[in-house]
This record gives sequence, structure tokens and C-alpha cells, in this order.
Amino acid sequence: MTLNRRTALGLAALAVTARPAAAMTPVSQMAPPDPVETIRLWPGGAPGGERVTVTPQVTERSTDPAFHDRFARYTTDPILTVLRPERPNGASLLLIPGGGYKWAVVDKEGLDCARVFAAAGVTCFVLRYRLPGDGWAAGPDAPLQDAQRALRLVRARAAAEGLDPARVAVLGASAGGHLAGMLTARSDTTYVAVDAADAVSHRPDLGILLYPVATMADPHVHAGSRRELLGETPTAEAISRYSLERMDWRGRPPVFLLHAMDDAAVPVENSLGLLSALKAAGVPAEAHLFQEGGHGFGIRLIEGKPAAVWPELVTAWAERHGWSAALG
Repeated sequence: MTLNRRTALGLAALAVTARPAAAMTPVSQMAPPDPVETIRLWPGGAPGGERVTVTPQVTERSTDPAFHDRFARYTTDPILTVLRPERPNGASLLLIPGGGYKWAVVDKEGLDCARVFAAAGVTCFVLRYRLPGDGWAAGPDAPLQDAQRALRLVRARAAAEGLDPARVAVLGASAGGHLAGMLTARSDTTYVAVDAADAVSHRPDLGILLYPVATMADPHVHAGSRRELLGETPTAEAISRYSLERMDWRGRPPVFLLHAMDDAAVPVENSLGLLSALKAAGVPAEAHLFQEGGHGFGIRLIEGKPAAVWPELVTAWAERHGWSAALG
């Protein structure tokens, strides 16, 4: 199946379009079942958790049985949720949902998006990651530890699962876009190796950033994400170290940016500033800016608006870089 506009929007509508709740909801109007396959990131326990005392929570915000809208807080055992297509094309996609580093959404920028790409043949892995304010020894690098480990697990398992270890992309949204950006930009490893999977590269082959939190600096910072990641009064050094536009992007993989001009939560200047940095570093980059769309739209919340074409735009761009060339 080729992922074009009709396919993407049709699948999204089928999977998650909201409908009025009824006393007895027909099966066809129920949210799709959750995937059953998960992969633990850290079999021996996540690193640096000696002072962590939080209890994991997953909260459902949706009151409509036609779709889920969940978020995870206080994650202590990070996982990948796997969506395997009926006809894999060899490409893999690590999805990192947003949540302002206060929580990580499960559906809107995770499973909902993964279903669209999985329907087109891409094997998808949705990351539920640890949060920086929960007492982990790595502090602001705790989510990055999970992202690096996740990418390595996907790549290390690829050949045995009939997938191409040289076609592993990352897609991150909002604060998840910041995390995906760090995964794409930073070459340093943030944890001590635990098994053979850590011998492979954590560098994605493509970076796809949807309305990303990019800068940690005023005036365009998303204040909530900065506070959760770096604390109330971060130093100038910390702001610089964790701002995507100030990282060394030389030699990094191609990057795709998508943002709505009317985003009132994460200003479009986040993508614009990052785009300038990518251009200066010689990184192949493509950016799509839409007049309307707001923030955090994922798949369901953008239906019927111009930005609804974003999965098609991502796929066309990825095909040009050889990632999803086997689609169809």
C-alpha cells in the first residue's frame, strides 16, 4: 500500500475519528485495540534509578469510545510498543510523542501516527520514555538515554526481523521533537553499555520533527518544557547545551520539519531557528509551514485542514532519501 493523501487521511479517519458516545457502542465505532507486542528497553532496570520513588501512571483523557487520548507519567520501565505491518517494506520508524517533558502522550503522537505508517509497510516502534523530573541520576539526559537505547534496539534487531538496519528513522513531536532532535544531533553516548545491542549506532538515518520544541532560550522557548527539563533557573550553559539550534549538526542525517504558523504553544520560530542552523551546517533539510493547525495535532486533530497532508509529505521526502523506497 502506498501512503498517499487519500490513504493517510482515510486510515486516520477510520482509526480515530471522534463520534458521539452511545450507551452500547458498536464495535466499528470503538477505538482500535492496542498492540500486544512490547519491548523493555532496560532488562536489568533503567540506569540511575536509586533515588526514584514515583509510581507509574497512565491517564485517559478521552470520554469518547471511538478514540483514546492517554498520557503516561512517572515511567520507570521504558518500553517500545511495536506495530508490525502486514507487508513490511524494510523501513523502521521510532516514534517519540510529546508531552512537555511532564508526561508522554500515548496515542495522539504515538499509536495514532504509527498506525498510518504501519498501514503503508513501515515497522513502527512507539517509545514510552522516562521524564527528567522524576529523580533519575542522569537528570535532563534520562529521556535521551531511553531514546538512544531504543534506536539501538531497533537497529540491532532489524536484520533478524527482515528489516534494514540502514533504514531506521525517528519521528518526534513537540517535546518529543526536541528529544528526537537531540537523538539526531548528539553523537555522545549518555549511558554505559548493557548488552550487545549497545555496540550499534544510535544515530538515526533520518530525523522527522513535528512542531518541535527546539530552543531553550527566550523569547521563543516553550517555558513548560524548559522548566521540566532544566529546572526553574537554568544556567546559560544548560540553555545552550540543550537548544537544538546551538548543537553541532555537521555531518548529521537529513531532517524534516513541520510546523503551523498559528502554533500558540511552541512558536514557529523554533523550527525556523533550527532550519537556519541545519542550513549553516550543511545538513539536508526540508521544512513545511502551514498557515493554520495549532499545536499537537498529530493525525486526528488535523483532519480536513491543509496540514493533514503531512504523512504524505514525510513519505515523499523519505523516499527521496532512500528510507521508504520499497513502499507500495
